[in-house]
Amino acid sequence: MNHKKLWIALSLVVGISFAVLLFYGNQIYQKAPPVPEQVVDESGNVLFTGSNIKDGQNVWQSMGGQEVGTVWGHGAYVAPDWTADYLHREAQYLLNKWAGGDFESQSSEQKALLERRLQIFLRKNTYDEATKTLTLAAERIEAFEHNKAHYTSLFMNDPALDKLRSDYAIPKNAIKDESRMEKMAQFFFWASWACVTERPGESITYTHNWPNDAQIGNVPTGDLVIWTGFSIIMLLIGIGILVFVQARTQQEEVLKPVNDPLMNQVITPSMRATKKYFWIVN
Repeated sequence: MNHKKLWIALSLVVGISFAVLLFYGNQIYQKAPPVPEQVVDESGNVLFTGSNIKDGQNVWQSMGGQEVGTVWGHGAYVAPDWTADYLHREAQYLLNKWAGGDFESQSSEQKALLERRLQIFLRKNTYDEATKTLTLAAERIEAFEHNKAHYTSLFMNDPALDKLRSDYAIPKNAIKDESRMEKMAQFFFWASWACVTERPGESITYTHNWPNDAQIGNVPTGDLVIWTGFSIIMLLIGIGILVFVQARTQQEEVLKPVNDPLMNQVITPSMRATKKYFWIVN
């Protein structure tokens, strides 16, 4: 086979791959969800800051990060995706509050009305790009406090959550300090906020919620479905081409040595010196 053609093909694949990576990497950087400089209530009182959110991310990373559940679908799947978990708990809290206590006991029509109200409420973008400020309604602050209490119990030492903690493979007192716990809850809030808040002037959120929660209006976009299918098809085509080329290529017969080269190995002084180590270890 002409090796020059193989090198040309390899160069094209590598060049095109890196061009795509650089282009979309730049797009991701430019369109990343904003981290607000401050999060305030409707009266303008500061609840927490962007620094608190970033500190909360550091807290999460310090206890294992993506080895302990996932964020935006990236990480280990022993524990849940914390953004999806936060959003679901926030949604259930609000639905139950609006339903007067028990959302599930409502009629189908009432459930549909409440779910639509929830979608409008959560998906509305209240971030001000000019002031870098995110404003939260009172009910959303209540939901945050509710979720924060749950995560404090989970990541600290509440005996009531021993079973859930065991299921998630999270040790007791994974986080020992309440101020650190509060910052991690603030990070969870921001990460989930980015999953449900629509971009300005668009009907899509800043990023995907995985697993997606249809109750809050999060469903896979058409682009996601198309590109996922396209990538799988291209992967299969690439594997097929490799198999085809390999099958067409004449392989030279591999010559086997007459004697086992390891049997002729000469023991060196450094190898002899390791005997003491193995004697002690064994």
